[in-house]
Amino acid sequence: MSLLTPVEAPPSLTDQAVAALRRDILTTRLAPGETLSEAAAAQRLNLGKAPIRAALARLAEEGLVQAVPRRGWVVSLVTIRDIHEVFDLRLLLEPEAARRAAGRVCAEALRRLDAVCAAGYRPEDEESALAFLDANKGFHVAVAELSGNTRLARQVDRLLDESTRMLVLGLRRRDRSGEMAHEHHALIEALALGRAAEAAGIMHEQVTASREMVLAALTAPDAAIAV
Repeated sequence: MSLLTPVEAPPSLTDQAVAALRRDILTTRLAPGETLSEAAAAQRLNLGKAPIRAALARLAEEGLVQAVPRRGWVVSLVTIRDIHEVFDLRLLLEPEAARRAAGRVCAEALRRLDAVCAAGYRPEDEESALAFLDANKGFHVAVAELSGNTRLARQVDRLLDESTRMLVLGLRRRDRSGEMAHEHHALIEALALGRAAEAAGIMHEQVTASREMVLAALTAPDAAIAV
């Protein structure tokens, strides 16, 4: 290794706990409304209680958990307001990102991501859902980065993290992975050909359809959601 090569410090125990717990919450391994014990989380992650407690405090700042007297911690519910706020912002930002990315796209890179998404989601296979949603997020962030506006791309990245949990819950009731893969293919073509208005329109349709899927799933009688 070169002496000039920077060496990244390993993540702290708290950072490790934050990453693991955030992942479990966003993928609904820890379901909305589920009680979260510091002792149980420490044992499961093979970490001490101190980094778990610090991690939960950070996740509370993100709105993913709540401290409840005499119960410890509870995974936050997904509310109707959450869904509308997240998808309203996605509809404001992502079509504009696609419009700006048109003609600047590396089509081959997006096709590779599209191929991963096209593998689809199998409801009985939790890992396939995670892989699909990771690839879907990567696709949307890549489009936002091609807009040339780094702040826009960062905001899209954060919004996609917030919508992951909603999409996991929605896909369990209605598998849209095939439709989304088709939409990606059409979007790639529009971006590669520099068709800005068409790219923005396809992105708007895709985000709208995802919101409708999530709302339909999470307003079902047995859904873990707060109105």
